[in-house]
Amino acid sequence: MSSLYQEAQRSGQNAVRTTILDRAIALLVAEGPAALTMRRIATDIGASTKVLYTMFGGKEGLLDALYREGFARLRRAQEGVPRGDDPLAHLTALGAAYRRHALAEPAYYRVMFELPVPGFRPGPEALAAADTAFEASTAAVAACMAAGALRPGDPRELAKILWAASHGAVSLEIAGHFAPEEAGPRYDALMAAVGRAFGAPERTPREAAR
Repeated sequence: MSSLYQEAQRSGQNAVRTTILDRAIALLVAEGPAALTMRRIATDIGASTKVLYTMFGGKEGLLDALYREGFARLRRAQEGVPRGDDPLAHLTALGAAYRRHALAEPAYYRVMFELPVPGFRPGPEALAAADTAFEASTAAVAACMAAGALRPGDPRELAKILWAASHGAVSLEIAGHFAPEEAGPRYDALMAAVGRAFGAPERTPREAAR
């Protein structure tokens, strides 16, 4: 019977990397930081520790890779949302996609935002890479401002505010504070309220005629 490592090898280095990261994050969630050793991961996937050290350099490099991978997956989920002709609908869809992705990848979400391994802090390069996950949201906010659906301002700043609202609601849901039947409507209501707070003011008939 083939090991996880052998099966991944047939698909190339990217598959090997994904197999290692997915096993590492599964161990972290199931057994805590103490289980996250290069030897344990290598044993679980049927590889030598040399494979892991060659690919990641050590435990710190592995943690950095887990952090980056979480945001890379989020970026792909955001970039996969169709744009359409309505910029506000696109922005709303991005918010919904953020929640769906977080619920589908709760282990990576934890690594991205809870920093569950004592002593690990992402460096400047990792933080900069993480920031690219929100380029789609920033562009969508800018499109809404250009279309008059949102008040003029700094698209990046508003995208971060929307992210803060999304993150708060999703984190509470993942932690079990919101029942499944309540979480979706509550999330939609929150995002709609934030959108209204930054919506373009309605013009009077006289202003509209100018």
